[in-house]
Amino acid sequence: MAKLMALAVRFEGLLNDGVVANQAELATLGHVSRARVTQIMNLLNLAPDIQEELLFLPPVEQGKDTLTERDLRAIVAVADWRKQRRKWKKIAV
Repeated sequence: MAKLMALAVRFEGLLNDGVVANQAELATLGHVSRARVTQIMNLLNLAPDIQEELLFLPPVEQGKDTLTERDLRAIVAVADWRKQRRKWKKIAV
């Protein structure tokens, strides 16, 4: 998850700096669907403190990450950061 959050921040920088024109171009360059780019970019809708926690999650040493982007979709869909934080506390590792 830390890598995906960092990727979202990087994508945002590329868009803001005009390196890429839009998310469709990011998708083409990354060989992923536009929907996947949108899912990654939606992580930027999280409260800043949640984003920071994601960026500093410890690396997964073995097996799969216990937290996935899919797990965060319900939180990302909520605009209110206080509500996001309550939902985050329920799933945070």
